[in-house]
Amino acid sequence: MTDASITPAASPADPRAADPRAADPRAADPRADDPHGDDPHGAHPADDPAVAPTDDPRPDKLRVAKSLVLVNTGDGKGKTSAALGVVMRARAQGWPVAVVQFLKSGDWQTGEERLGREIGVDWWSLGEGFTWDSENLSKDIATAQEAWRQAASLIAAGEHRLVMLDEITYVINWGWVPISEVVEAIRNRPEKVSIVLTGRDAPQELIDVADTVSEVRNVKHAYQQGIAAKKGIDY
Repeated sequence: MTDASITPAASPADPRAADPRAADPRAADPRADDPHGDDPHGAHPADDPAVAPTDDPRPDKLRVAKSLVLVNTGDGKGKTSAALGVVMRARAQGWPVAVVQFLKSGDWQTGEERLGREIGVDWWSLGEGFTWDSENLSKDIATAQEAWRQAASLIAAGEHRLVMLDEITYVINWGWVPISEVVEAIRNRPEKVSIVLTGRDAPQELIDVADTVSEVRNVKHAYQQGIAAKKGIDY
């Protein structure tokens, strides 16, 4: 006779035998240890992306900076687009803004340049385009160096509250523009001049001198699927 107080062992065919959580239904439910249960207004772990945070994440004693240096880097799409958002925001606040593009050519007639000029952005597209299309890299190098001289002059003059240096990391990494000069210009800038720099593989020296560094990661890109750049989306 079987003792009714003893639970028979599960047979090998019983899936519960391989899962110790089956004996305790609470173990299979991650909410079981949550004292608030299904209460949507209760406290939840701060790392749960499905729950709106209720604790203020801001550090104490925040201060207002007279200017900031932002770097947008990474292998994903959107570095220039994000920087242009800052440009639009600054112009909406009445700031004088300058943009210097180190790779894009003025012949490209991009949407951002057209709109930027319409809203009063001082714009220099001083690049020679993609290096793989170049017939004279020496000319490209000279053009990039001239673009940097223009940018350095704009920063030092202090007449623009925001200066955007688009795709500058490329010409730095290729050795066309010395990183030491860029860092010096940033450190010695007038106190009210903010700078946004974009491009892949930002050198550590730029990261060190920046206040905010954002890395755009490539998860998926239309170009990898054989789709060309689209007017109105990419330029």
